[in-house]
Amino acid sequence: MIDKVHKACPVVLRRRPHLEIMVFRHPLAGIQLVKGGVEVGESVAAACERELLEESGLVAWATKSLGTLPLGEPASVWEFYQMTLEADQLPERWSFDTEDGGGLRFDFFWHRLDQPESADWHSMFSAALAHIRERVSQ
Repeated sequence: MIDKVHKACPVVLRRRPHLEIMVFRHPLAGIQLVKGGVEVGESVAAACERELLEESGLVAWATKSLGTLPLGEPASVWEFYQMTLEADQLPERWSFDTEDGGGLRFDFFWHRLDQPESADWHSMFSAALAHIRERVSQ
């Protein structure tokens, strides 16, 4: 039921040859995954598609649920969806200017799933990454 899901987290993966996940550096809050709220009447899959577009400029489709995870204080539930797009055609690094917070620049790059996170990762996003690792094939 959607009323229990507070955050939608689109997951963009690519293999080169190792499995990598798209992440970004928030100018105020370190390295993160794309995520955002589910609007009233919106499916989680649609929220993932919208959030990905708003935060990265990428158009993709939510194609596979990667489950849910309670995260944060106060605890909210994050739901993860693997997204379909031509990720292999994306560059190694790029920036996107969002309208979030009055206009922020998010710097995107790829993180190998088989590598540990740096100290720049927020603990919530480290927990989210561990959840994703358990649900995708390396």
